[in-house]
Amino acid sequence: MSAFSDNTVQFGHRLASSEAFKSLFREGMLLVEEAAEYLDGAGRGESRTLARAEALAYASESMRLTTRLMQLASWLLLQRAVNEGELTLAQAAADKHKVKLTRQEAATDGALFQRLPIKLQDLVQQSLRLQERILHLDQLLYARKAETAAATGGAIGLEEQFAQLRQAFSPTGPN
Repeated sequence: MSAFSDNTVQFGHRLASSEAFKSLFREGMLLVEEAAEYLDGAGRGESRTLARAEALAYASESMRLTTRLMQLASWLLLQRAVNEGELTLAQAAADKHKVKLTRQEAATDGALFQRLPIKLQDLVQQSLRLQERILHLDQLLYARKAETAAATGGAIGLEEQFAQLRQAFSPTGPN
């Protein structure tokens, strides 16, 4: 383990419990609400005016958008539960298999995507940017835990924790 990866993990934990996370959470939940309002309202009307190929692309992109936003909202809610002490990070990591956080792209090719309603295009782009930010934070928070669990067969033993403490407080410092 390098000192750099240890610092990165600590930064991730600080970020996850910071005002920046609260802002990310609010942004994510507002995007979910905005998308739902659009898809149930104006978007429904706009989709009825589209030609067949565009209507099919609209249906595909709206389903992918909804799925992506539900994944992101689930992750945000899980992390908020950790921040508020309702779950430990270990419990959240164990429950993460229920949240299928995956990288998605827009399914529709560029030219066809450009013919979709502007609001849908905007919501898709916003959701993709949010997805990248959350995937990055997820990597910071859970990658080290996954690496350690894999190396130790699932849990960090006390001896390994003591070794990490000894290394951190040794006169020569961490590696």
